[in-house]
Amino acid sequence: MRPFARTPISALTLTLCALVVTLLTGTAGVADAAKKPTTPVQTSNVAAPPPSCPDHAAPPPPVDTSERPAPGQTTPQAMPEPSSPIGGPRMAECGVILPQGAPAAPGDINAESWVLEDLDTGAVLAAKDPHARERPASLIKLLLSLVVTRELKPDSTITATQDDANQPPTRVGILPGASYPVTDLVDALLMKSGNDVAYALATALGGLPAATQKMDALANQLGALDTRAATPSGLDGPGMSASAYDLAVIFRAAMTNQIISTAVQTRTLTLPASNGQPAVQVTNENSLLMGGYSPKYPGEIGGKTGFTSDAQHTYADAAEQNGHRVALIMMRNPNDLPNVYKNAKELLDYGFQLDAAKLPPVGQVVDANPLSGKTTTDSSTKDKSGSGVSQADAKAIRAALAPEPVSTFGTVGKPLTILAGVALLLILVLVLRRKAAKRKRAARAKALVAEKKAADAARAEAAAEAAAAPEQEPEPKPASTIGDTASWAAVDEAFASTAKPSRPAPKRVGTGRAPAPRTNGRSSADAGNSTEPTEFFGRIQ
Repeated sequence: MRPFARTPISALTLTLCALVVTLLTGTAGVADAAKKPTTPVQTSNVAAPPPSCPDHAAPPPPVDTSERPAPGQTTPQAMPEPSSPIGGPRMAECGVILPQGAPAAPGDINAESWVLEDLDTGAVLAAKDPHARERPASLIKLLLSLVVTRELKPDSTITATQDDANQPPTRVGILPGASYPVTDLVDALLMKSGNDVAYALATALGGLPAATQKMDALANQLGALDTRAATPSGLDGPGMSASAYDLAVIFRAAMTNQIISTAVQTRTLTLPASNGQPAVQVTNENSLLMGGYSPKYPGEIGGKTGFTSDAQHTYADAAEQNGHRVALIMMRNPNDLPNVYKNAKELLDYGFQLDAAKLPPVGQVVDANPLSGKTTTDSSTKDKSGSGVSQADAKAIRAALAPEPVSTFGTVGKPLTILAGVALLLILVLVLRRKAAKRKRAARAKALVAEKKAADAARAEAAAEAAAAPEQEPEPKPASTIGDTASWAAVDEAFASTAKPSRPAPKRVGTGRAPAPRTNGRSSADAGNSTEPTEFFGRIQ
């Protein structure tokens, strides 16, 4: 028997109770001490970024004058930063974020932030500083296209203006006075990243301010809380902001839209001639789809490029291999285009490697704002600071982000209480096992006694039966009696005891002698003088 099992249950229970009381009282003291801050407590939901994450509050300073406010306007304040990162706690980390047991990420990636996601499940496979706020450049056109497909009828047409046609620097080439189907314009917007098309679509949405407001509202609805659209095209402007995580949210939503998912993998397009204006040819600029700056990527299903002087290169792309779809977002990559595509290929390869390894994700791409039930932001409730988040939305976000009330046991009492409960459960299991073993041993001993009694009774009964049975002499083995004189006498005796009464001997005629007496002996000399040989043998037969 184990030494622990010998401990009396009463003493064990008292010891356990003392342990639990000690833990709880000690925990309460720790909790009370923890409640006494040594520094001022920050009560705002907008947490200050850690020193190692310099870009979590706002993008880095611009390198040119593109974000200088217009006369009479001010630079918008930084957007509120949630104290609990959207997508999971590891999404707040700044460096490369990998699952446990993952192989090392490619070492020559120059993008300041990136996200690899499973496009079907939204699982974040790996990332680098996913919530760093950067400038999206033309990746913001993915958000514009989502608004367009929700707000405008796909078969409706838009007539381009001279102002649309003059937008710099990249243009598809739409012509003033020509009318184009909305679906064709969405295709051209994403294939060639035309700013002329972006402004034509924004005008159809009610003008630039209305378009950017609708884009901000949709970003908030999707859970992309680092995103604020200063322009519909992605050109830098005051307050422009996004993050690799947010663009992963937007890109995943866009790839579930049939119009958009078809557009990003369309290779060539012809905008029809209209109103005396000639047709316009459009070619997709994504080299992983088309080749050019890079070989085509296996399983490529489309993406979007972007560049400005402040944003540097940005890129969104997706591919499908062996039934799995992996998407990539890269931001602020200073490389030239060939090396941008090289980095994209390396990261996509790495994403498929992680996906095949079935490692646990490091985060989750949301498909709705987990902090607010509101889905739109209208002008009447818009934050006067120009942050793009309404006062009602900001209030709801702050309420959702408010820390949970601290329990009586503080932050460490709960784990210790759970530990004490587990210990109690283990001790209870051991006591029950001890009792069960004791019952089992008693039942086994009882069964052995019963078996012994039954065996003794069986042996006694067998002995009594053997004593009561009479002794039997062995029957003598019959000897062969054929062929000697004694045997014939026995035969005659047996015959005499069983034969019918003999008839009187017949009188012999012609002789004056009485019949000769019978004898048991037989010989060849007197066989012929026998008076009844025939009758005797006839009886025997």
